Amino acid sequence: MNITIIFFLGLIIALVGVVPPGLLNMTAAKISLKEGHTRGVVFSIGVSTIVLIQTYVAAIFASYLSHHPEIVNILQRVAFVVFVLITIYFLFIAKIEPKEVAEPEVRSKKSRFFQGVFMSGINVFPIPYQAYMTITIASFGWLDFNQISIISYVAGAAMGTFVMLYVYMFFFDKIKNKSITSQKSMNYLIGTVTGVISIITLINIIKEV
Repeated sequence: MNITIIFFLGLIIALVGVVPPGLLNMTAAKISLKEGHTRGVVFSIGVSTIVLIQTYVAAIFASYLSHHPEIVNILQRVAFVVFVLITIYFLFIAKIEPKEVAEPEVRSKKSRFFQGVFMSGINVFPIPYQAYMTITIASFGWLDFNQISIISYVAGAAMGTFVMLYVYMFFFDKIKNKSITSQKSMNYLIGTVTGVISIITLINIIKEV
């Protein structure tokens, strides 16, 4: 497949993974608000650098798993259960109160970069997430596990992460002061996205039966 399409697949999948409000995107937004846009960008670059490495590891892992379909089948079933639970949580259970993120006092741009590297490094969720999503798009024939395709996908994932962090920085005032209605809308959006992923996963499981 065209490497440009693969790049945008990586970008979109990474965007989806970073949409839910969490430690990384909220920290980036708070740094931008308190210390200026530049430091928020530097923090986001640090985060995206680690995501690039994590996604590459995930793609290599997915390439290995593609030769062991019995393991993939097990992972698909586990992923299906996880995505269904996430969907149920955001559609029916998620609370609307925003959570405060403890923010350490750091001033230099270099420190913000390494803070992004550290915080992203301890967040291992992108590895299993990207491994599963890579296997899924490969099963549809949208991705080949050659070096050029993997590099294109990994670059897209890093860019997608950075873009979503930038969006959080740009719209932080609205996110921070959002109404109950907009909070519910965000929960519904996340629940809908994970619900669609759940359906795709279920289709893949049924096809393998």
